[in-house]
Amino acid sequence: MRNVLAGIALLIAYQAAVFAQKIDDKIADRLYESSKVLGELLNAPDGDAPKYVLERAECVAIIPAVKKAAFGFGGQYGRGVVSCKKDKGKGAWGPPSMFGLSGGSFGLQLGGQSYDVVMMFMTPDSVEHLLKDKLTLGGDMAAAAGPKGRAISAETTASMRSEILTYARSRGLYAGISFTGAVLSPDKDANKSLYGKEIPAKDLLLTGDVAVPAPAQKLIDALTTAGPTPAAGATAPSGATAPAGSATPAGSTTPAAK
Repeated sequence: MRNVLAGIALLIAYQAAVFAQKIDDKIADRLYESSKVLGELLNAPDGDAPKYVLERAECVAIIPAVKKAAFGFGGQYGRGVVSCKKDKGKGAWGPPSMFGLSGGSFGLQLGGQSYDVVMMFMTPDSVEHLLKDKLTLGGDMAAAAGPKGRAISAETTASMRSEILTYARSRGLYAGISFTGAVLSPDKDANKSLYGKEIPAKDLLLTGDVAVPAPAQKLIDALTTAGPTPAAGATAPSGATAPAGSATPAGSTTPAAK
């Protein structure tokens, strides 16, 4: 009887370990796909405007393969990751927090049954809402379509007055997209699996004192390369008004329109 009980206990422990490994693999895949999505957005032929926006963003959320819950303008759901710059948007990109997106509708029909989403949080107020247990887009905070284009223009910086700028891709096409009613909330179980203990999303995104886990390092490296904080004292493109706290690298010029 003891041998039977011991065997059952070993089987349960083995199954738990296998289940945990599957969760870890899914999180690692999610982080890898997030870094891939970011690279594809910024390296697109018309990716200059998103790069400019990312440099001035305080946080970024990347959610690969968001699924439509219903045909057309139905709800959606997906899981991704958020990272914020330390020192209130002035420092390096900090450790990521896993997040989920659910519900709501979107303002542009791209086609396809799934799409990749990138959200850039541009203001301290948008970050403050992000750090709550959940953020309702279009309710707690407005989310507008992000600018696209090869050249940085006055129109680009004007659009950056929005608190959250969003991009979505389906079937290889990226476009700005606006969400209404979608809820962004921390994935506590995924964070626990990634860091080996329970860490509130607020601690990861606000203080950033936790070491970046190995599966997330590629994403943080990509953010560091593509979206450094602009140099102090820099100016916005000619004829444009930069958002508060934003700037272009000193001595740089606006790319010529193509």
